[in-house]
Amino acid sequence: MSEEQNEQKKLVELMRDMPIAMMTTFGLEGPHSFPMARQEVEPSAELWFITAQDTRHVRELGTDPRVSLTFSSRDSWVAMTGRAELVRDQAKLKELWNTFAEAWLPGGPDNPDAVLIRVDVERAEYWDTPGGKISSLISFAKTKLTGDTFDADHGTVRP
Repeated sequence: MSEEQNEQKKLVELMRDMPIAMMTTFGLEGPHSFPMARQEVEPSAELWFITAQDTRHVRELGTDPRVSLTFSSRDSWVAMTGRAELVRDQAKLKELWNTFAEAWLPGGPDNPDAVLIRVDVERAEYWDTPGGKISSLISFAKTKLTGDTFDADHGTVRP
C-alpha cells in the first residue's frame, strides 16, 4: 500500500468518530463558521450535508463556493478545504435523511426548505495522538522533561 493510500485509510478511520464539522464559508462579509452534521459515514472526496436553503451560508456559497471544514475528537483533528455546491436532489435527500436532520428541519425530506450541500474535498490534513488520552499525557510529560516536540501523527491527503 502506498503512503498516500495509508494516509487516506488513516483519515477514514479518524473521521468515523467525527460526525460534526465546523464549516467556514467566505462570502462578501468575510469568513463565517457554523456547525454542520456530515451525512455520509464513509468520508471520501465528496461530503454531504443537509441544510435549510434560506440561510446565510447558502447565500454565501452563491457568491464564493470555497469552504473550509474542521472536525475534532478527543485526541484527533482533521482540516479540509474544498468547493461546495447546493444540490436539489430529492432522492439523495431522502437517502441521507435522519432524525438529526429532522430536529433542524421538521417535515422530513419533503420540507421545501431542505436542500443538500455537497463539498468536493480538494485537500485534507489530519493530526492524531495515537493511544488516546494516556498516550497524550505521556507525550506531553516527555516534551516537558526532554524538550522534544509533542508526538503526533500527521498526514496530508489530496483526493
